[in-house]
Amino acid sequence: MIPIVRRELLEFLRGRAASGALVALAVASVALVLLRWPTGDSVDLSGARGAQVLRVFGYGLLAAVVFVLPAFPATAVVREKVNGTLALLLNTPLPITSIYLGKLGGALASAALIFVVTAPAAAACHALGGPPSSGGVGALYAVLAVASLQLATLALLISSRANSAETALRATYAFVLAVVLLPLIPFWLLEGTQGLGADLAGVLRALSPVPAVLDVLGQGGSGRGLSAGGGAVLPYLAAALLSSGAFALATIVRLARNPLDRARPAGVMTQDRSGRGRLLRRLLFLIDPQRRTGSTSLLFNPVLVKELRTRRFGRSHWSLRLIALCAILSLALSYLAASGALSWGAGAIGGGLVLLQSALLILFVPSLASGLISAEREGKTWQLLRATPLSAGKILRGKLMSVIWPLILLLCGTIPGYVVMAAIEPEQFARAQRTVACLGALAVFAVVASAAVGSLFRATAAATAAAYLVVVGTCLGPLLVWLGRDAPFGFAAVEGALTVSPLAAALVAADTPGFAGYDVLPMNWWITGGASAALLVLLAVRVRHLYRPE
Repeated sequence: MIPIVRRELLEFLRGRAASGALVALAVASVALVLLRWPTGDSVDLSGARGAQVLRVFGYGLLAAVVFVLPAFPATAVVREKVNGTLALLLNTPLPITSIYLGKLGGALASAALIFVVTAPAAAACHALGGPPSSGGVGALYAVLAVASLQLATLALLISSRANSAETALRATYAFVLAVVLLPLIPFWLLEGTQGLGADLAGVLRALSPVPAVLDVLGQGGSGRGLSAGGGAVLPYLAAALLSSGAFALATIVRLARNPLDRARPAGVMTQDRSGRGRLLRRLLFLIDPQRRTGSTSLLFNPVLVKELRTRRFGRSHWSLRLIALCAILSLALSYLAASGALSWGAGAIGGGLVLLQSALLILFVPSLASGLISAEREGKTWQLLRATPLSAGKILRGKLMSVIWPLILLLCGTIPGYVVMAAIEPEQFARAQRTVACLGALAVFAVVASAAVGSLFRATAAATAAAYLVVVGTCLGPLLVWLGRDAPFGFAAVEGALTVSPLAAALVAADTPGFAGYDVLPMNWWITGGASAALLVLLAVRVRHLYRPE
């Protein structure tokens, strides 16, 4: 087990992206503490300033655990499978449990490095003092250590079932967001009600580390759906340990079955299915671009056609399924609000729609756009593209349009929710226009940023992880400052931070509670547009450089 841990940790430390993330995390945590360090001869004996710094520091550390840590264990097993070394590893004298514990130990060692580089800032927070009832730095690190174990075991389970690194990263971040955010939604909807549904929502909420972290930081009663009156630490620790054990057992069973010797399923022809199965298949595959058709028209970009026909989420039937799901969710949310089932205002409903669309964009765009160039380089097909008569600009346009078209359809999927809101309250039409414009700016920035960052890497897994860090850091990082509004950050500091984030701008445009008082438009459009233009120039220069003969 120890050699596997050593090998995994060394491979993690040799990566430039990992080293850069650790250095950036250390600098950010120290700078955060220095912003509120006492000046002059006065000292805050009440500990209020220390509690304020500890809260924002805790939010940032939680974001690092959620968005940085899963990238490493998500590729730990599938990387062995792709390189052909998993069979060698499974045939060694080491038992399956030792191999798994070695992989898990490497992931937890990387989490320990995150805690080590932030330890000086945590010690400074402890020196500033804080309310004793909040638990302090020790309790915060204990909760985050258990959260690291929970997310690492989940990522290893997904890695053992995936067939490619980019698929493992995409699925891992999807399930991580599901574990962190989805358990809060039922409690958010049923908060203040009584009955079996409310009790089950409270039990389900224990799976998320967010209420436990808020409880440790002394904000157990703040935030709708996040925590209610404290007491969330012990339930979360129990739920996280149980779920980690279940994830670990499922992964060990998966590895023990030796999936390398499993035969591929033969499949069932459509005409051999039942009548109901054939009808369902016709509905799901209403449009199938993989069908044999005529020659591609000269008006179409051949790179665009190639990308749409070879990528799963570029195929039309997958896009139709995703659009239908988004439309159903947006209409259901609007109907519940209009029928009076939820006593929310138009701002809360608009904020929910914004969060739904933003979550889909942040989840899918980096995985789609980061591999546009790196996947070709890693698969040795970039030389074939250079050998064609296509210019570098035409290749780049085809690559970008293969991501933009599915995103346009995805954004249109939640438009029915805004239409229902505008029909109920006509004055909401202008607000919906601003919100859709902000979401469009977010989509453009996510596409260009992911493609530009991905072009800097040769390996698709590293490109996808770096793209997720850039997009998530830009969109969600300023929200950490918003969580510390009035303590320790003032109104001007919060407004300046929200101006940078396109997600925050969309929430402000929708008049979401907590964001309605900030004036970030149209400055955010100028910042996002300028950043997108600069990244597009960087991407064009990078593609032209790679297009040149070696």
